[in-house]
Amino acid sequence: MNCIIVDDEPIARDLLKTYIEQIPYLVLVANCEDAFEAMQVINDKNIDLIILDINMPRLTGFEMLRSLKKYPSVIITSAYGEFALEGFELSVIDYLLKPFSFPRFVQATERAINKRPDATFPDQKKELEGFVMVKSDKKLAKILLKEIEYAEAYGNYIFIYRSMGDRIMSKQTLTQFEEQLPKNIFIRIHKSYLLSLTAIKYLEGNQITLNSRKLPIGKVFRESLMKRLATSY
Repeated sequence: MNCIIVDDEPIARDLLKTYIEQIPYLVLVANCEDAFEAMQVINDKNIDLIILDINMPRLTGFEMLRSLKKYPSVIITSAYGEFALEGFELSVIDYLLKPFSFPRFVQATERAINKRPDATFPDQKKELEGFVMVKSDKKLAKILLKEIEYAEAYGNYIFIYRSMGDRIMSKQTLTQFEEQLPKNIFIRIHKSYLLSLTAIKYLEGNQITLNSRKLPIGKVFRESLMKRLATSY
């Protein structure tokens, strides 16, 4: 993989260069000290991976990504963990918190080299062909997994919202319902909500936007959600 380093700190660039030289599948094309230099390289060269710092003068790492119409895989390296959510909103491969070890860097680059647009799609497609049976109004209702957008807890009941715009009420807890669902498709994002990853349109701040509404992201569920999204793009 052809890669570039983008970091305004010389010590950080030197360390990354040393790491890259020890990884046989990485080829360092450029060692850039700011975003403008990096953008020129990206436009002129065939780059597969950007190793990108966030806080840089004139143009931040995130501003650089947003200014590009298209960009390759990105690994963020930052001293600030609070920007992780924004990073994954931009579909970064991984987010490394400085200082990070060589093994952790290798793990991130392996994730990048093994990343394929349809890496998880076959399994997800197979899982979505299934269904669940839930008790609703003294009857058993069959719900196709591909129709489920999200479920909401409501006391000892849950509401299951489907893509056609309706909802089904079932007497069970959200945890009980979650146990019936494939874990590679559905995830808990809040004590009161779980959703299908396929229903996510985008993330903004502490909310996830679906087709029908916005849902809050609970603090204790944020980390697991970000990890799941990082491996599902």
